[in-house]
Amino acid sequence: MNNTLMASLESIGRTIAKIRAQRGLSQEDLAGIAEVNRGYISRIENGHVAFSVTVLLKIAQGLGIAPEHLLCETDNTKPS
Repeated sequence: MNNTLMASLESIGRTIAKIRAQRGLSQEDLAGIAEVNRGYISRIENGHVAFSVTVLLKIAQGLGIAPEHLLCETDNTKPS
């Protein structure tokens, strides 16, 4: 992966982890909602894996936010 893509994945992952923690969800909780395993959520949050739009949509739904909030660098963590 190139550096720009890696930085974007890391930023999205940090945003997911931050919002998940604010919502009081564990990685296991979010994994169940998104229908993936906990290890995959961990890799996403650490920016170590590229993931599908489908997974992004399921994560956003599980966090109760609009998907675009995960793609923005601003703090848009209020529920949609």
